[in-house]
Amino acid sequence: MRIAVVATCLGDAMFPRAPIATVQLLERLGHEVVFPADQTCCGQMHVNTGYLDAALPVVRHHVEVFGRALADGADAIVVPSGSCVGSVRHQHAMVARRGGDEGLATAAEQGAARTYELSELLVDVLGVTDVGAYYPHRVTYHPTCHSLRMLRVGDKPLQLLRAVRGLDLVDLPDAEVCCGFGGTFAVKNAETSTAMLADKMGNVLASKAEVCTAGDSSCLMHIGGGLSRLRAGVKTVHLAEILASTDGDDRSADVIVEDAAVGRSTRRTGEAAGQAHGPAGARDQGVRA
Repeated sequence: MRIAVVATCLGDAMFPRAPIATVQLLERLGHEVVFPADQTCCGQMHVNTGYLDAALPVVRHHVEVFGRALADGADAIVVPSGSCVGSVRHQHAMVARRGGDEGLATAAEQGAARTYELSELLVDVLGVTDVGAYYPHRVTYHPTCHSLRMLRVGDKPLQLLRAVRGLDLVDLPDAEVCCGFGGTFAVKNAETSTAMLADKMGNVLASKAEVCTAGDSSCLMHIGGGLSRLRAGVKTVHLAEILASTDGDDRSADVIVEDAAVGRSTRRTGEAAGQAHGPAGARDQGVRA
């Protein structure tokens, strides 16, 4: 299968390991992966903050870029983010129709029908749960709100994690409760957000996991930022990174991000590339394990 990858804004700017791992995983499974170099934001943060007029050209660009990818032979579009897929499916056509562009709305719906969150693509489209991964760590899984409530991915990520060799999957207490991020919610309602984060961190610590994983870098940024401030010793790692891991991998070391599609090479430390996530405004919280 020929698959186009959406890197996402956070993946491109802050946590490149998630989209890189997505590419590595799909290529290891024998698929051709393409990366449209002119992709930008999907427009989710504009829509969620109420800037629908400003979102229209952003949505148009996304639909055009990935529409060309589909026209050039891509069979599907994959995004290592439930929230971005939620925006593509539930917001793009709405934004287009509000702007009076029915043609764009139709194109958006066509693209959305072939856009998948990573676990959806693997389990529902490719029909695979054992991706040949090896990750010898005690892991707990946080189901992010958009993947859980908008996309309804259900236990697909858990099916994939259970098939990873060496991985000890442990339950997260109150797993379905929001972590408190919510995009600009974490900035506009910081006290509420950090209170929700404290509850989530307490549950992560109660699980005794070494690693907390999820399908969205944004939620991992929030949870990981809080855990790093507690010096809890618990890492946050994107689901794609775990599934891309094999014998001999060392994902805690510095990595060279080589992106031939956009012609750049960037050195990221383990922290900058995703080992310690967290918004600048997060505050220390009194959390009991």
